[in-house]
Amino acid sequence: MSSDTSSNQTVTVTVTVDGEQKSLQLAMGQSILDAALAQGIDLDHACGGVCACSTCHIKIHEGGDCFPEASEDEEDQLDKARDVALNSRLGCQAVLERMPKDGKISIAIPTWNVNNVQEPH
Repeated sequence: MSSDTSSNQTVTVTVTVDGEQKSLQLAMGQSILDAALAQGIDLDHACGGVCACSTCHIKIHEGGDCFPEASEDEEDQLDKARDVALNSRLGCQAVLERMPKDGKISIAIPTWNVNNVQEPH
């Protein structure tokens, strides 16, 4: 059995950005941030995707159980984001670990994410 499952296990994620829906291909073991950047979907990431800021804040509307639970570090960073909800995650930490049973994952990228590097506190 091959350890590389990402090449044949992908799911289409519906991404809502500025009221517009886009599709994103997400592979097993891949973060939403990495997939978005690779596919031309703008998801801010001031820290480079290492869980050191809150700029890649997303909301997972469907398929949240396909990702591991948020770590304490991620929750600390989410405390700095605006409009955090129970379905809030950091795109850099939301790594696909299991395929959705119903085949659906949908997320929203808030248009007001704060880039702490570019904007004053």
